[in-house]
Amino acid sequence: MFKLSEIREKEIININNGERIGYADDFELNLEEGCIDGIVIGGMGKVLGLFGKNTETIIPWSDIVRIGTDIILVNYKGQLLE
Repeated sequence: MFKLSEIREKEIININNGERIGYADDFELNLEEGCIDGIVIGGMGKVLGLFGKNTETIIPWSDIVRIGTDIILVNYKGQLLE
């Protein structure tokens, strides 16, 4: 079992192309079913969360292949927003 704070410290790697996607900034929760729907990865456009573009990528929870001690492997085929 993992704490959400521990997941935020793990780097996310896409197994399709070996790309480093980043780190989890937030989680998309489904309150009706009581589960996590996805991991939210913020874009690089903001400074201190205040200035710039509000871009984020949501990796569906179903795309997570494995959560390891240091990284999260995902099988993400969508477009990453920058």
